[in-house]
Amino acid sequence: MAVIGLDLGGTKLAGAIFSNDGKIIHKEVRPLEKRRGNEVGELIKGLLKDFFSKAEQENIQIEAVGACIPGISWSKTGKVWAPNIPGWDDYPLKEEITSVLPNRNIKVDIDSDRACYILGEAWSGAAKGVKDAIFLAVGTGIGAGIMIDGKVLRGSNDIAGAIGWLALDRPYQQKYVSCGCFEYHASGEGIAKVAKELLYLEKDYQGILREKDINAVTAYDVFSAYKTNDPIAVKTLKQAVEFWGMTVANLVSLFNPEKIIFGGGVFGPAVEFLEDIMLEARKWAQPISINQVTLEASQVGGDAGLIGAGYLALRSI
Repeated sequence: MAVIGLDLGGTKLAGAIFSNDGKIIHKEVRPLEKRRGNEVGELIKGLLKDFFSKAEQENIQIEAVGACIPGISWSKTGKVWAPNIPGWDDYPLKEEITSVLPNRNIKVDIDSDRACYILGEAWSGAAKGVKDAIFLAVGTGIGAGIMIDGKVLRGSNDIAGAIGWLALDRPYQQKYVSCGCFEYHASGEGIAKVAKELLYLEKDYQGILREKDINAVTAYDVFSAYKTNDPIAVKTLKQAVEFWGMTVANLVSLFNPEKIIFGGGVFGPAVEFLEDIMLEARKWAQPISINQVTLEASQVGGDAGLIGAGYLALRSI
């Protein structure tokens, strides 16, 4: 028995055939190359056809397909919303996948990237054997995969975990409209935005970040400058730690998880701040539950979504 996992990102499609114990039998990555709408659907169907052909050649029985998408999966309709893929406002992904199945007994399940991240850690990573854990994905944006009693929390309309919109500061500012307060201050793009704001405000600053075009400053630049004790980089990341710590405190107080796992492109370089994040969280969190949680880095890294999609498929059987 085997399953197929698909991980769709903003720039590439990854897919793998998994054995039922989580081992990758075959893996492929195909670039999106600016495809949009149905073109992305055709790319997915083409990869699936190749996987089914390979499985037949090697006498592998595929029981299910799981797909991880960067957005919202509507469980009642099988349609998805993926803002980084033009034309995927209400795309019939389940119907498209079903159209290329060699038999109708093969299960299909689709979920958001944040849900798949925590499933990936549960199958093969830091949440293995854990029933209550949260994956805090910090990259270009921010989201959380929340697993309670072994089940992914989805919400009434499949949008649970959109924690970029956590209200962690006041008063409300118009700049939070597009991404939310937390994401504005502490995502990859947010770190760059905060650094740029400080560069505009602190006219006397002449550090390493001043050498770049202010509009081209990235989170990578901020982390690099931090290593030199650059004052704007230090101030920017200190603020990010405060926001990450407050978020940990809120998640711990709400859900009492055993672990909070940090992943995404920012963690990465921000893993060195896990102790500082915990110190900040202790100020705000429920005092008993904060001593029952550990903060850990992802063990599966960039494969979290792909592995999670595989586990999503396995759990659907």
